[in-house]
Amino acid sequence: MAVTSKMAGFMEKSSWIRKMFEEGAKLKGEHGPENVYDFSLGNPNVAPPEDFINILKETVNSLRPQDHSYMPNAGYPPVRMSVAQQVSKEQGVDVLADDIIMTCGAAGALNVIFKTILNPGEEIITPAPFFVEYFFYADNHGGVLKTVPTNDDFTLNLNAIGEAVTEKTRAVLINSPNNPTGQIYSKESLENLGALLMEKSRTFGHIIYLVSDEPYRKIVYGDETVPGIFFCYPESILATSYSKDLSIPGERIGFIALNPNATFKQDLVAAMAMANRILGFVNAPALMQRVVSKLQGISVDVSEYARKRELLCDGLKACGYKFIKPPGAFYLFPESPIPDDVAFVRALQEELILTVPGSGFGGPGHFRISYCVDDNTIIKAMPGFKKVMDKF
Repeated sequence: MAVTSKMAGFMEKSSWIRKMFEEGAKLKGEHGPENVYDFSLGNPNVAPPEDFINILKETVNSLRPQDHSYMPNAGYPPVRMSVAQQVSKEQGVDVLADDIIMTCGAAGALNVIFKTILNPGEEIITPAPFFVEYFFYADNHGGVLKTVPTNDDFTLNLNAIGEAVTEKTRAVLINSPNNPTGQIYSKESLENLGALLMEKSRTFGHIIYLVSDEPYRKIVYGDETVPGIFFCYPESILATSYSKDLSIPGERIGFIALNPNATFKQDLVAAMAMANRILGFVNAPALMQRVVSKLQGISVDVSEYARKRELLCDGLKACGYKFIKPPGAFYLFPESPIPDDVAFVRALQEELILTVPGSGFGGPGHFRISYCVDDNTIIKAMPGFKKVMDKF
């Protein structure tokens, strides 16, 4: 065999998101892209802010020869300072430049964190439904991903988390706003989670970290806000990217922010900078670091996603679907009208509608719709959604 048995197994169990995306490409070739309604991939379709385009041009035009040289593995100091100032505003805690590590997106950030804190066989607990790649990220570093259920409305089930914590637990990983549900975890639930982890850390005699994956922090609706995590627990680490709030996922730019009150902060920062290097990322992209440093606090026009959310929710409600209206991100996670969500998604596919089974996210009995698509895709898909609902 040309590849390892582990990778062969991973490919066999690979992400449903990618599977549906690839099947969509095939269907588009057969029926024409305008006739296939692809809700499979969370690929932002709202244009980047005009400020991004202008600053990108300015940055390219002002580059000097030495600007293409090697840099500190944690990123350019002025960039880290700029990011730290913005994180300080969001978290309500004074974050320093030295608390920031620039990374190759949120995926790079999580891999750097897990490389730093995980010993072989240790566990990461995450609430389900969850982003499917977490399983692979934990495994990359000898860890084990352990999932726990959420409440019926996809909020944190603290009893389930508490029961899952053992002496092997190294971290609890949360994602708010959540992919695939769009749920935002409340300030009260985060405070209670922090108290729980403090108690469990004392019980087992080692730190259990709280890691928050926040690429959708700025994609929220109405009066919703995403509480910071630094206030609720000192041993907390933030991982995020600019992929969604600036609509630049292909640029692979993000960062880690470490709680300035973490017990072993200096050791963690040093180890994460080294992990950035030895994992092969080396450092975050130089050009994008310079660009995003001037775009702190700026994001895409979220009102466009808000409009798409209303269009989708109103249409599906009229068709008889049941769902919790998401307060954030750009995903809807409706109930499947039959227990077999994979079979239901296959039925939608027969109507050229591409969604993703909830089973792939640890949320069986549901399916995910990514509504970062053209309005016409939502409108034209509605007859197919209704036909399949009527069938079942």
